Amino acid sequence: MSATSATQLCTFVVGETLFGIDVLRVQEVIRSQPMTRVPRAHETIGGLINLRGQIVTAIDLRRRLDLPPAPDPTSLMNVVVQTEDGAVSFLVDDIGDVVELEGVEREDVPDTLPAHLRALITGVHKLESSLLLQLDVDRLVELPATV
Repeated sequence: MSATSATQLCTFVVGETLFGIDVLRVQEVIRSQPMTRVPRAHETIGGLINLRGQIVTAIDLRRRLDLPPAPDPTSLMNVVVQTEDGAVSFLVDDIGDVVELEGVEREDVPDTLPAHLRALITGVHKLESSLLLQLDVDRLVELPATV
């Protein structure tokens, strides 16, 4: 357990879990967009979206986090983040708020999670009404090799 300095996270819901990423990595949040499927793409790639003329890869966080598919894929929201290789969209169920974590204790990632999921989470924050799992943007966009 370690204390954190003031950190702001953009929060969103995937499945029934509240997640957050560093707000400084977020370019924008947009509603569901028409998506073009990519044949033979990695299973976590939801497709490609056109963001004002820029083609952006959309990663389905439900698939990336080993959760069941969304009941209505057309209702998914896009959290567009900046990476070393350009913009990438994370498909999420719902958008939360920007949460400031000043004075909030960060807990270590539980050992009960599978190793491949623990690698994606940088910490757990206890909020008043829920737990917030902080995700590592760079690790999320590194797609695992398929066998």
